[in-house]
Amino acid sequence: MILKKSSLLKAAIFATGFSGVVAEYILSTLATYFLGDSIFQWIMIVSLMLFSMGLGSRISKSFNTNLLKKFLLLEFSLSVLVSFSPLLVYTVAAFSQGYGLLIYTLAIAIGILIGMEIPLVIRINDEFEELKYNISNILENDYYGSLLGGVFYAFLGLPFLGLMYTPFVLGLINLLVAFALLLSLWKVMEVKERKFILPLGVLIKVALISGFFIAKPIILFGEQEKYKDKVIYTEQTKYQRIVMTQWGKDYWLYLNGNQQLSTRDEIMYHEPIVHTPLQLHGYPQNILVLGGGDGCAVREILKYPSVKSIRLVDLDPAMTRLAMEHPILTELNKNSLTHEKVEVLNADGYNYILEDEDFYDVIIIDLPDPRTVELGRLYSYEFYRSCYKRLRPKGVIITQGGSPYFATRSFLCINETMKEAGFVTGMIHNQILTMGEWGWIIGQKDVSYANLKPVLQKLDFKNVETSWINNEAMQLMTSFGKDIYLWNKDTVKVNRIHDPVLYKYYLKGNWDLY
Repeated sequence: MILKKSSLLKAAIFATGFSGVVAEYILSTLATYFLGDSIFQWIMIVSLMLFSMGLGSRISKSFNTNLLKKFLLLEFSLSVLVSFSPLLVYTVAAFSQGYGLLIYTLAIAIGILIGMEIPLVIRINDEFEELKYNISNILENDYYGSLLGGVFYAFLGLPFLGLMYTPFVLGLINLLVAFALLLSLWKVMEVKERKFILPLGVLIKVALISGFFIAKPIILFGEQEKYKDKVIYTEQTKYQRIVMTQWGKDYWLYLNGNQQLSTRDEIMYHEPIVHTPLQLHGYPQNILVLGGGDGCAVREILKYPSVKSIRLVDLDPAMTRLAMEHPILTELNKNSLTHEKVEVLNADGYNYILEDEDFYDVIIIDLPDPRTVELGRLYSYEFYRSCYKRLRPKGVIITQGGSPYFATRSFLCINETMKEAGFVTGMIHNQILTMGEWGWIIGQKDVSYANLKPVLQKLDFKNVETSWINNEAMQLMTSFGKDIYLWNKDTVKVNRIHDPVLYKYYLKGNWDLY
């Protein structure tokens, strides 16, 4: 019996380690989704929870009696709090801007509960094991639970259950272990404790099971309030949250809350990023697209008879699958990703370009803004230098560069970084109705001229069918007036892997004006 009780205590602390680390990851994912800057949010959530665990350990010193009862109550509380955290965040997000404070508050609360549990279990288990085995076994099970929790979240929780159901799985695991411990100690508990704890546990069990059924409508309601238009599709993948909305006959695609395109004006984005480099090259045959999982860039590339092959590399298989199967996207991209000339690979663009051994005439980089350190890698000197090596003589590269007016230093940093990698560069921009003023940096290798601007201004696009772009458009896209916003070029540093300045420039942009 003693061995059974001790084993159940270890199982409880294993469950605590499992659910605790997954709770950290869930809150970090929520913070990234709602607040942005993933590295900062993960650092803050994990640090807050570890600090709060220390507070919880300190608080546990004041518990002197009924330790088992208090431990069971902590397990019940942790089950409820972990399970309903995402629902609370989505609900608050639907009505106010206080979701950031709520996420941090939940991190502190969950951390305190976990911190109180570990010392309590050690003290309870003290009567069953010698001190050195007791502490070692309890901490060992907590750490093993944390490892399993991380593996579960990475490979099962986030990709398959998502933020909607993963928390309830955690809550039920904690609750089941607590029930097992409760039943094993049923005979030694006082009658008044039985009458209080058992009904409470049953009530929480009913609440968690009910949560499985109310989670989806609540999260959809909270998500709907986040977007001004009707949400028609949502999917949480291993890498991002994909949302599609509709207004009238137009559709919007969002990744992690950031607009990627609108059917209303996507040609204002995709025609410049595709036709400018392909026309500059003159006779493109082999094209590499990094990002662009929606398929619209490939749609434009396929208009060139000279193109023999297009390789699209996008990190998220869910995004490329959506572009191949969802009727809204297949109609928009004209089934481009299933064309015989197109090869779709799901891989990290940075690692892919380092390992690739093929050569290309044009490389098109259609990736999210460099708002984080990890995205900043794809705008670094090292990355552009690798692209340079994969381009044939006179090869052309283009990347979306964010807004030249709302994030001026970020835009200039990309240009300077591409020049440092050996390209002759040019800057272009365009007013996209639903996104504002947007820009691209284009580069070419092995050319004698010092600047691409006069060459770009001569492009006429008469040999390809376009909806908007023409020579007149190029005059506007290559002109920035007197550069009243493109100032202080000398203060912009080159973005390097070991000195990631770009994301800082981006985050300090004047986005509040947009």
